[in-house]
Amino acid sequence: MSTDLSPSRAEPDRSRVDELLSIMTLEEKLAQLVGLWEGRDHGPGDADGDVAPMQDSMQTDHGGFSDFARHGLGQLTRVFGTTPVEPADGLARLAQRQRHLLSRTRLGIPALVHEECLTGLAAWRATTFPAPPSWGAAFHPELVEEMAAAIGGSMARLGVHQGLAPVLDVVRDARWGRVEECIGEDPYLVATIGTAYVRGLQSAGVDATLKHFVGYSNSRAGRNLAPVHAGPREIAEVLLPPFEMAVRDGGAASVMNSYAEIDGLPAAADAGLLTGLLRDRWGFTGTVVADYFSVAFLHTLHKVASDLGDAAAQALTAGIDVELPTGTGYLEPLAERVRSGAVAPQMVDRAVRRVLEQKQRLGLLDPAFVDRLPTGDVDLDPPGHRSLAARLAEESVILLGNDGILPLGADPGRIAVLGPNAEDPAALMGCYSFANHVLAQHPGVELGLDVATVLGALRTELPRAELVHRPGCGVDTDDTSGFDEAVRAAARADVAVAVLGDRAGLFGRGTSGEGCDTDTLELPGVQQQFLDALLDSGTPVVLVLLTGRPYVLDRALARCAAVVQAFFPGQEGGGAIAGVLSGRVNPSGRLPVSLPRSAGAQPYSYLHPSLGAASAVTSVETAPVRPFGFGLSYTRFEHSDLQVRTSRVPTAGAFTVSCRVRNTGDRAGADVVQLYGSDVVASVTRPVAALLGYARVELAAGETAEVVFDVPTRRVSLHDRGMCHVVEPGTVELFVGTSCADPVLRTSVELTGPVHEVRPDDRRVVEVEIRRSC
Repeated sequence: MSTDLSPSRAEPDRSRVDELLSIMTLEEKLAQLVGLWEGRDHGPGDADGDVAPMQDSMQTDHGGFSDFARHGLGQLTRVFGTTPVEPADGLARLAQRQRHLLSRTRLGIPALVHEECLTGLAAWRATTFPAPPSWGAAFHPELVEEMAAAIGGSMARLGVHQGLAPVLDVVRDARWGRVEECIGEDPYLVATIGTAYVRGLQSAGVDATLKHFVGYSNSRAGRNLAPVHAGPREIAEVLLPPFEMAVRDGGAASVMNSYAEIDGLPAAADAGLLTGLLRDRWGFTGTVVADYFSVAFLHTLHKVASDLGDAAAQALTAGIDVELPTGTGYLEPLAERVRSGAVAPQMVDRAVRRVLEQKQRLGLLDPAFVDRLPTGDVDLDPPGHRSLAARLAEESVILLGNDGILPLGADPGRIAVLGPNAEDPAALMGCYSFANHVLAQHPGVELGLDVATVLGALRTELPRAELVHRPGCGVDTDDTSGFDEAVRAAARADVAVAVLGDRAGLFGRGTSGEGCDTDTLELPGVQQQFLDALLDSGTPVVLVLLTGRPYVLDRALARCAAVVQAFFPGQEGGGAIAGVLSGRVNPSGRLPVSLPRSAGAQPYSYLHPSLGAASAVTSVETAPVRPFGFGLSYTRFEHSDLQVRTSRVPTAGAFTVSCRVRNTGDRAGADVVQLYGSDVVASVTRPVAALLGYARVELAAGETAEVVFDVPTRRVSLHDRGMCHVVEPGTVELFVGTSCADPVLRTSVELTGPVHEVRPDDRRVVEVEIRRSC
């Protein structure tokens, strides 16, 4: 496993930046601090539907490009990701805009272009990769880095400079609609996978944007944009580490603030967070961009600013450099504050310098920039991207239960493929895919991608099988009129494959996604009733779930012959699922989130102290139905020989843990070796188990490998009673397990010496070596 997470970003030539700053007027400076979002009122088949919170009420008339950009422009917002546009047409429009800025403004500074890119470039006809929970399920940062590099390559070929990904929010509540945008519930898994994405995207010359800084996923009751009440220790130990690793080890070039307010203070106005922590302590030197409309939200939603000018002043002073998606507060309202003396000109210069340095580093201030403007057509869904999407989808599928019915084999007889998600290509994709984020607002416009649904992929995968399809019900309706026909089909089949789950959407237009929160974790609509009816048919049922969040599946796991989980596996996900069902693909995904027992047990994390476990003094059962890290395979793995090289190590050091893993089955497969730790005694309560490191190990039948973890003691650090970040002396219990709740091998290490105060240069990453033997 690669552990080289060091950043590599060229420093800008500051002399050019100094020269520009010295001649810029206030209006020209402020123009560099805003974006412009065009095109929401254009496009074939346009329908109503916001793609950002309160978009219709917040987006103002900007008077046209020429007028808005008369003093220059900082960013162009989603040139390719706002409406369905052919790549060649988008390139021509972008080139026209850039040439206008170069020739028709006094300073001739091009605009930086940003796009969404969480599940691939969110543009028409671009490859849709698996959603982030699938990244987490694969436990394969190198593959995620490769995927991100491919995404960045497409963006660079279109003249896009910045991508609004990855999401580094740690899952805290499965009811939250944006779980599907998150990698998982463990901060180290999120940190390593997210940092790999940053490295991949930026290797292609496209700046990554970390979001949402910070606390967004910890919203009260799992509601989008709800207040966050998290203690400083939870913030420091759970919510912040992914951002710190992506900044310090990944060299992330940009950060986006969270919409959240934490204990009454909105992140967009928090100077201690955006400047004190991010820049002064972590050494971040890039740009901080506002999440869409979050500057104005300080006035309209949070009500901590008296007007738009006050909101702009607070955001700028706190550390937000660029207002997105379109400048409102950072133009005339902020100018008035500067002219009146309410905002120091140095605050404006600070932000402008950061923006210009970013543009200089990306080549926008190069005199030859105009000659490098891309033209022509670009294939946004090349075979190499589809192959990557397929690999990640296959590695992310999780087998949650199996009584032996899977794999089906090449000749499984008559199969009833049932359920609302069996023949819907959009069911494979998350809410930040172009299909569900934008194209859903353009009925009649083709998908633009060749996508095999689960049903279509099964027809290809199992040509000798007799397949019959009945949808049975919708995803989120109460219509049961299709039950009887589907149940009859199941009764006449040798096996029934029920493809159920979510429909990704935005702001209530789906069952998963931004603004699609839930107060229950039962399957949406009447799908649980439908599943019960199929189970009553007497035919073995294989449940396939295409979801953005984990659902309550205790009944399904008790009655279904097998349960397969896929977290929006992308355009190649149908083939991945069909491969798992047939046996061509040996499932190797592991749960990146706990499978909840009930909505009443939320919020839940496996990183709970002893008081968060099952207890005789409460009637609420909190233990998940399947724990973090769980996943079955068609082969068997045996773990043995867990050793700690030195049983006593200094608190400022590192310890080496090794174990052997053997594939004892009769086919190749991949195991995810998971190393957990817990303090025996500490100055503050600690999780009963926390992931220290992991390794995805591919093994042929009969093959053995030794996995060696080099663990810096920082991985068992904590924030003490005075909130100092320290490593305390004492015993740390270690185990290798098949999940966080299923230890197989145990040992311990003794940390010795004085309390060690964690330093910025203390290593954050566990280095892993895989030594193979016969």
